[in-house]
Amino acid sequence: MVDFTESEEAIATNILSAKLKLLEQVGIIIKTKRPNNKKTNLYLLTEKGLALTPVLVELANWSDGHLRDLHPTIMDGENMEALRSDKAAFANALQQQYREKLAATSYESPDG
Repeated sequence: MVDFTESEEAIATNILSAKLKLLEQVGIIIKTKRPNNKKTNLYLLTEKGLALTPVLVELANWSDGHLRDLHPTIMDGENMEALRSDKAAFANALQQQYREKLAATSYESPDG
């Protein structure tokens, strides 16, 4: 899971909050809390959100082929090779890794 306030993008908190609310409203993420930290929100992908994985893999593939000259620091290596060789398998592996990490994460059920 990611702490957006510590990311390099330096997005303003009000903008981030508005974007997260929109993603929650359309059912891509849910907002919950960790049992041991009621002050910090935890955002998790729903199945609908996780279904976007193939789209994000396609964007990564497009970026690799079209933006690498502009941004040579784009991730490369073993993961990109796996993506290039079999996008569907790469997307499936990402989804499985997320589900495994989610199963091991403590959080309050959003249903209460």
